[in-house]
Amino acid sequence: MNYKGTLLDCGYRVDLLIDGQLLIELKSVEKILPIHEAQLLTYLRLGGWKVGLLINFNVKVLKDGIVRRVLGLTD
Repeated sequence: MNYKGTLLDCGYRVDLLIDGQLLIELKSVEKILPIHEAQLLTYLRLGGWKVGLLINFNVKVLKDGIVRRVLGLTD
C-alpha cells in the first residue's frame, strides 16, 4: 500500500476495491465487532477512499450483515 508517497509493506490487504472508489471488506463472523469497523475505517483512511462496505456472510439474511461507512459522515 502506498501512503503519501511511502510504500507500506505491513500486510494491509483490502478484499475488494471497486472502480478505485468503493472498498469492500468481507467477513464471516458471529457478529461484526468494533475492531472490524476500525479495520474498514483504517483501510479507507490509508487508501484515501471515502466509501466502504463491511459485509458479513455469517447471517441468515445478507442485508443484515452489511455495514456502510463513509468518511466524514456519522450514522
